[in-house]
Amino acid sequence: MIDLYTWPTPNGFKVSIALEETGLPYRAIAVDIGAGDQFRPEFLAVSPNNKIPAIVDPDGPDGAPMSLFESGAILVYIAGKTGKLLPASVGDRYRTLEWLMFQMGGVGPMLGQAHHFRIYAPEKIAYAVDRYTKEANRLYGVMDRRLADARYIAGDEYTIADIAIFPWLRSYRNQGVDLEAYPRVKRWFDAVAARPAVQRGLAVLADRRKPLLDDKARENLFGTKQYERRSGA
Repeated sequence: MIDLYTWPTPNGFKVSIALEETGLPYRAIAVDIGAGDQFRPEFLAVSPNNKIPAIVDPDGPDGAPMSLFESGAILVYIAGKTGKLLPASVGDRYRTLEWLMFQMGGVGPMLGQAHHFRIYAPEKIAYAVDRYTKEANRLYGVMDRRLADARYIAGDEYTIADIAIFPWLRSYRNQGVDLEAYPRVKRWFDAVAARPAVQRGLAVLADRRKPLLDDKARENLFGTKQYERRSGA
């Protein structure tokens, strides 16, 4: 059984959705990032970048235990382990990885910044809000154009690229996006949201999510705690 170290965030939901879609047995281990659990030595042993999600698979390659951090790497691992969610043909496989990298390098970081400066920043910086809101809308436009030619993000097959992108789009309002302005994205979004495995994945630890941050959580998420040198550094 895979141990999934996670919290109810877009990156955490990527992995719980993939595990539900593939049917791999797992148990969710809560890492409360507002409380600072991500800095505990036992978690850093699995995820040295002190970020969720991370997994430990006791039945890894050649039967040896395997730990992984970084949600994109975990999605590729789950797909490889199960033979699901990543096309068999070489061309389609690389197309899927292309859009997975689009999420990892663009959708996640940029929508995260839009969310941060619009919702969580202690002061509203007009330049930052404008910059990241525009970039969020640009990325939605990229996806909308792509979905004019394909049922799913990477093609006609549902893949880890869809799983990677979907959780980040659930907070489109907080990103300053009108989803109705991107009808193809909305069509795709609604189709993915209706999948039973997606709904089960989104339920993982969902009751633990806190809509508002107290001072301690802000410090753990955005303050100097992130920048302390860890033992062994």
